[in-house]
Amino acid sequence: MTGRPLIGVSTYLEAGTRWGVWELEAALLPAGYPRLVQRAGGLAAMLPPDAPEHAAATVARLDGLVIAGGPDVEPVRYGAEPDPRTGPPARARDAWELALIDAALAAGVPLLGICRGLQLLNVALGGTLVQHVDGHAEVPGVFGSHSVKPVPGTRYAATVPEETSVPTFHHQAVDRLGTGLLPSAYAADGTVEAVELPAERGWVLGVQWHPEMGEDLRVMRALVTAASGS
Repeated sequence: MTGRPLIGVSTYLEAGTRWGVWELEAALLPAGYPRLVQRAGGLAAMLPPDAPEHAAATVARLDGLVIAGGPDVEPVRYGAEPDPRTGPPARARDAWELALIDAALAAGVPLLGICRGLQLLNVALGGTLVQHVDGHAEVPGVFGSHSVKPVPGTRYAATVPEETSVPTFHHQAVDRLGTGLLPSAYAADGTVEAVELPAERGWVLGVQWHPEMGEDLRVMRALVTAASGS
């Protein structure tokens, strides 16, 4: 490959978004995501929700895929009733991102799930979620931090071998792991903080924290390196 690998990043789709004199529906992505891709050596492309049947053709044009953070996954996707603390569904985004994940897994395109992206990866592979955990989102709209410890022998541990402090904001987490997924990092309270597929299944990693809000480029650089074929 010549040039920077093309990394698609899924986006929000929000109604009533205001800028200047306008108030319109908008496809949104916090700037930290494309900046992280760019700083890690990739070329970022936004992937707003689309019809799920277009996912395979979309992924075929990418070198790597990031499923970004965002709203809670609708519990019906993993066979659960909604907890009162679970947020409103984002059905178009759920359908699109699950289709993107399926397409990336089928095509062997390197895949990184961030926060909601990890949770969707788990759900896509038949896993379930804990609908509320305390201590990982202390103040609304403010990222906190806590330590995560890698599991020796995993892809994540090879990328970040030491215990690190990470930016965090989530109130849901992995419950039952999806088929084939391995836990590759934990928080001190036992929350699964990273998951991955074995190497023979391709480069697939999910992290529960928000690397786009920090300075550590190693996880995104690992995705970009895999996407470049090197």
